[in-house]
Amino acid sequence: MMKPVRHACTALLCAMLLGAGLSAHAAGIKEGLKIAFVPKQINNPYEVIADNGGMDAIKEFKGDGKVVGPSDAGASSQVSYINTLTTQRQDAIVIAANDANALVPYLKRAMAQGIKVVTFDSDTAPEGRQIFVNQANAESIGRGQIQLVAKLMNNEGEFAILSATPNATNQNTWIKWMQEELKKPEYSKMKLVKIAYGNDDDQKSFVETQGLLQAYPNLKAIVAPTSVGIAAAARYISSSSSKGKVAVTGLGTPNQMRAFVKNGTVKAFQLWDPGALGYLAAYAAANLASGTISGKEGDTFDAGKLGKRTVGKSGEVILGPPTTFDASNIDNFNF
Repeated sequence: MMKPVRHACTALLCAMLLGAGLSAHAAGIKEGLKIAFVPKQINNPYEVIADNGGMDAIKEFKGDGKVVGPSDAGASSQVSYINTLTTQRQDAIVIAANDANALVPYLKRAMAQGIKVVTFDSDTAPEGRQIFVNQANAESIGRGQIQLVAKLMNNEGEFAILSATPNATNQNTWIKWMQEELKKPEYSKMKLVKIAYGNDDDQKSFVETQGLLQAYPNLKAIVAPTSVGIAAAARYISSSSSKGKVAVTGLGTPNQMRAFVKNGTVKAFQLWDPGALGYLAAYAAANLASGTISGKEGDTFDAGKLGKRTVGKSGEVILGPPTTFDASNIDNFNF
């Protein structure tokens, strides 16, 4: 009885593989593309998930992927890696930029030599890349952060923002929209007292949290739109007298925040799937390098399991809206 079933499964597998091969061929992606991911910092848990998503995509379309980058998130720390990858003649560089402007001359040099450049998670100035793969609409992320923290503090009281680095493009854009949202009359009793910077470093973010609580004894919430910052803030508050008094929210991964949700330190926070973000960025880079798209508005490309995607204004491709995680749904996610 087993033998016919095995033969049937083999036939089905062959058909599936053939279909996948035809699909990849139809998508127009060349085999053997050399694509390098450059994270903000190599040991950032969020960046690791995003980069792994990119490597998964590269395996799917039979490319040659690697991840290289600095151990710190300084403005110029990625420059030497960009220069090396340019010398190595990579087909594409996919980078989460530590600075909007500092990297542009080096990325322009790479593009002048035929290397395609995709930014993801954190953009450069538009002239530094062909495509920017964004987590979600920046305005909706920023406004959503204020909407969420307002619920947690009943639209009243003092709160602080714990950001990454002062020059982080994505953080600054989100904070700009947070400040815009805060101008609405329903938030008139809320006051942003401080924007602190933990430099995407766990220990510095931990110390900054301590400093915020000491400087502002009436603080009701901390918003950390960075996965390093939100985890550090939650860790500090979970073992302090502020637990249950100061809300912690922002952007983090379910796996790093699960314990803090379970013990009541964090009621709710938001994020998208960083693995899917890296996956989409890899497909964007592969299509650029294969010549199926140029990065102009209206270009469409196949992004594997994420389906067809369209390039928007200024070369932006959007993954999708963020998810709000809380005790009711956090166990449904594993990343």
